[in-house]
Amino acid sequence: MSAQTKPDDMNFEQALAELETIVTALESGKAPLEDSISSFERGIALKKHCEKKLSEAQEKIEKISIGPDGVPTASAFETE
Repeated sequence: MSAQTKPDDMNFEQALAELETIVTALESGKAPLEDSISSFERGIALKKHCEKKLSEAQEKIEKISIGPDGVPTASAFETE
């Protein structure tokens, strides 16, 4: 993913992969200070996006229930 892509336009896996790349680069300590600051800011935005996606997934999972016939129902996954 390009650093130009908005986190909201990325799925969880894409955002997490870019975040991991940023962390690895920052941990290396080889980037110039200004690049490190920009990467850190991008990393914060990606982290927030990943947390949002995980929260949305958790909410969907919490809506899953077992019906009286013992069959799982997933109201969160029903079409509107």
